[in-house]
Formats: sequence, C-alpha cells, structure tokens
Amino acid sequence: MREQRASAPRTKPAILTRMTGQGAPVVTYSIIGLTLLVFVLQWIPGLGVTNALFFTPIAVSTHIFEPWRLLTAALVHSTGFILHVALNMYTLWIFGQLLERMLGRGRFLALYLISALAGSAGVVLLSSPTTQVVGASGAIFGLMGAFLVIQRRMGGDARQLLVLLGINLVIGFIPNLNIAWQAHLGGLVGGALVGLIYMETRKRDQKALQIVLLSALTLVLLLLSLRYVFFPLV
Repeated sequence: MREQRASAPRTKPAILTRMTGQGAPVVTYSIIGLTLLVFVLQWIPGLGVTNALFFTPIAVSTHIFEPWRLLTAALVHSTGFILHVALNMYTLWIFGQLLERMLGRGRFLALYLISALAGSAGVVLLSSPTTQVVGASGAIFGLMGAFLVIQRRMGGDARQLLVLLGINLVIGFIPNLNIAWQAHLGGLVGGALVGLIYMETRKRDQKALQIVLLSALTLVLLLLSLRYVFFPLV
C-alpha cells in the first residue's frame, strides 16, 4: 500500500484545478480581486485612494497631466452605492470567463484595457472637462460590445445581449442617477472595434496584423483622450 501511494500520480483538489488550471480565467479573477481590494482601500480614511485614481478630462490637459487616470478610474467605484462595484464585478465575472476562455488571457486583457481607455475617451469627448467619473462600467460595456460582435460574426443568437445592452444604455440617460453614459458608450464602441479586429485577424498568419490594428486603435484613443492637450482650455 505504501508503494502504491508513493507511485500514484499526485493531483490537485478540483477547486484548485478550476482556479489555476490552463483554461481558468485567471485574468478575470485577478481584475476582480484587484478591484475589490482597491474598493476596500477606498474606505480607509487618509489614504485618498479615490482622489488619486478617479478620472476627469481636465487631468489630461495643459492644466494637469496625469494620464494614468485614463485606466485607473476602472479600479475605483462609488463608496456611497455598494451595488456599483457589485454589479460591475458580477457582470465582469460572467462575460470575463466567457471571453477569456474564448480569446486567451493576453487578448482578453488587451480587450479590457482598451475598453477602459475607450470609456475615458468617451468622457473626454462627450462630457464637461470638469466631470469626475469612477467605475469599470466603460470596460464592462467594452466586453459586452466585443462579445456581441463575436457572437454575430460566428452566427450566434445575440438578441438577449442586445436587449441587455439597450436597457443599460437607456438607464444611463435617466436624469439624476449620476451615471456616466459617455463612458458606457465609449467603452461599447471601443470593445466592439476590438472584437471586430479579433474576428477579422483570427488566422495564425494574421497575428502581426492583429497587433498592428490593436496598436493603431489604442493610439487613436489616446489622441482623442488628449483633446485638451492639443486644444487647451481657456
């Protein structure tokens, strides 16, 4: 019996295999974990986490230049409305697992970051320069936009997702809810474009073209985000 135990293959518990296995959505789990950690830190008095990470168009202007806020806004959420972070992370958990397994970890991370950047670009283009926004909603809408494009191009039924997107977009326009519909719209468009790039360059010999197109899209979004650097506020 000792010899059999010694020679038996060693296996991980099922839960560890699901969490760390080759097909596990590690990037999705990591983003959720990091976002929740930041949310906890937001509650600690004196740290000033929210003030250091929220986004406002004026933060990328000739007055102030803190470009990291274009992405870090996706890490902070409203501390006065717990459902803000809860709903975002739940949606990320659903679409993140699907897309990360479909695209791979690197492509999924690129999709999430580009969508977050597109959300900030939407705020720059469509909001007042003094608008202040927090939340991962732009990135989340980007995931839904990419999933919608991929589903449609692969012949899948995307009607339920279209309804979900429509409802969420309409909610963003309801007065007095303080929802940054500009970030939602920007993230949705950015994510859809990334999804389109992935679908049009999915062959093995198109990897270089895919990288070039993603880089070009990122550059365009950065240039749009720097609107108040090229055209300074009076």
